[in-house]
Amino acid sequence: MTENPAPKLSDPTTSVEHVRAALERHAYIGSSRIATVVHLAMQLQKPVLVEGPPGVGKTELARTTAAMLDLPLIRLQCHEGLDEAKALYEWKYGKQLLYIQMLREQLDDVLDGARGLAESVERLHRHDDIFFSEAFVEPRPLLQALREPDGSVLLIDEIDKADEAFESLLLELLADYQVTLPEIGTIAAAGPPPLVFLTSNNTREVSDALKRRCLHLYIPFPDAALEAQIIRARVPEIPAALRGELVAFVQALREMDLRKLPAISETIDWARTLLLLHVDALDADWVRETLNVILKFQDDIERVEPQLPALMRRAAGGR
Repeated sequence: MTENPAPKLSDPTTSVEHVRAALERHAYIGSSRIATVVHLAMQLQKPVLVEGPPGVGKTELARTTAAMLDLPLIRLQCHEGLDEAKALYEWKYGKQLLYIQMLREQLDDVLDGARGLAESVERLHRHDDIFFSEAFVEPRPLLQALREPDGSVLLIDEIDKADEAFESLLLELLADYQVTLPEIGTIAAAGPPPLVFLTSNNTREVSDALKRRCLHLYIPFPDAALEAQIIRARVPEIPAALRGELVAFVQALREMDLRKLPAISETIDWARTLLLLHVDALDADWVRETLNVILKFQDDIERVEPQLPALMRRAAGGR
């Protein structure tokens, strides 16, 4: 792997505190552990495997880091059956067919002066190699990230949804920031290697080989103080008292046995919903009417509704 120069001292990402402050300027409020891992990833040029429940800010961390560094964000959404044709590259078949037609039209000129079948075949082979050159490669996200001359942030989202075979495809990229195309050879990063974030919702265990190549970061549900800071950054218009109430209410919900616990993204959506409805303080009626914003299953809503009096008392304590 090509060594890259260390960041300049004027770079706002030269320390953990600088990283945390830079993330906060882009409205990403996180723990010092998150800032530490991002800082180490940049300094060590290591990928980051970010695990945690859905909706806690894993994908948003990659987006915000790209904005913070003023780099393009290249995203690969993983799913079952994902292969190299969708993730790495495929051939520009239309361009190849056009080239074949042009070669046919120029066949007499190509073979002019050739002596015998062996020499004719040898001349044709020279042109055959051109069909499988970089000029005919259609880059997909992994190769696009390597081709960015000034670097990029590569987000491999929900790696746990891809097959284990796809993980093997990633190992060379994650270790050496290069990929090998059988017909062409090895292609290394054109500039600084991409800063890679892989996210996982822990629906399955990723391989040890992949984990060894990455720094590990687990983002849990935030505590009340951190969640209040997040809401203040993302929905600054909401009154402080209402912010405290809704955070306390969501924190209480996460202690219940629900199919899907509300995540930070749902708390933000709920705060925006209450603001849109001109709600100044939580009451049972408004909570009942908007529970579907923070709870995604009807049986969860039915389980919560009888507990509303107790939950409202908890919310009142968050003022």
